[in-house]
Amino acid sequence: MIETMNSETMLFCDYYKQWIMVYKEGAIRPVTMKKYHMAHRWLEKLVPTLQIQQLDRFSYQKLLNQYASVHEKQTTMDFHHHLKCAIMDAVDEGLIQRDPTRKAIIKGKQPRAKKPKFLNQYELHKLLDDLDLAPQINMDWLILLIAKTGLRFSEALALTPKDFDLTRQTLSVSKTWDYKGDGGFLPTKNQSSIRKIPIDWQTVIQFAELLKNLPEDKPIFVTGKIYNSTVNDRLARHCKNAGIPIISIHGLRHTHASLLLFAGVSIASVARRLGHSNMTTTQKTYLHIINELESKDIDIIMRSLSSLNS
Repeated sequence: MIETMNSETMLFCDYYKQWIMVYKEGAIRPVTMKKYHMAHRWLEKLVPTLQIQQLDRFSYQKLLNQYASVHEKQTTMDFHHHLKCAIMDAVDEGLIQRDPTRKAIIKGKQPRAKKPKFLNQYELHKLLDDLDLAPQINMDWLILLIAKTGLRFSEALALTPKDFDLTRQTLSVSKTWDYKGDGGFLPTKNQSSIRKIPIDWQTVIQFAELLKNLPEDKPIFVTGKIYNSTVNDRLARHCKNAGIPIISIHGLRHTHASLLLFAGVSIASVARRLGHSNMTTTQKTYLHIINELESKDIDIIMRSLSSLNS
């Protein structure tokens, strides 16, 4: 049970701060922890005087509505989920009589126009042709490798020469790089993210040369503090030069997965290659592509059936 100053007068934002310290500190990844702390800062801003015992469905809905007035619906849903875990514990402890999150309505601002998330095969070829693949490792090699493997940005940054098994044509993913913090290796996003990714022979030959004489255990792409925005800016310049839609470095991961799905690779194989914890994540992320492929499948099925003799 959380130590309370006075359960009758304790503020909801103070309870939530204590709850984070007791239940989340040291149990979740730093990047996720930041989201909980951000939710706490919003509580201090929106309901600084709301006491825990005053939290009912009406006051909770008002809180969500205030948050939704300046955030999109999905962001509001995430905020709701971060709060709900703590609130349910408060109900279990008897600090709140009834679940105030029951039947909560999630609202949100009109979403901004979505930027392109991935490139088609022709556009990807134009992008890769514009890269400056120098004799030494640079950020363009990072762009190429993510396009070829679908790695997360943090996973690619953590790669060392030891992770390349050039004989077996595989790449081992077992860690990430803390580029949002002070640097250093971190665990992977989940257990499924620990994987071996087959790589094509051309990439093997290219990296065999690049990795010569590099320290076995040091990340090949990190020479100092590195920012996601810096690499995104570099990628954007290449996209402009190539006359293709501008995507983010994470968009290269989407591009990789999309091309595999269009090529007929199974969802299960794509999920394993991307390091998704389950196929549901892959299906949700690439639903539009899967629906398009299903439409093509239906056409094939109908043509096959119509060709059968009655």
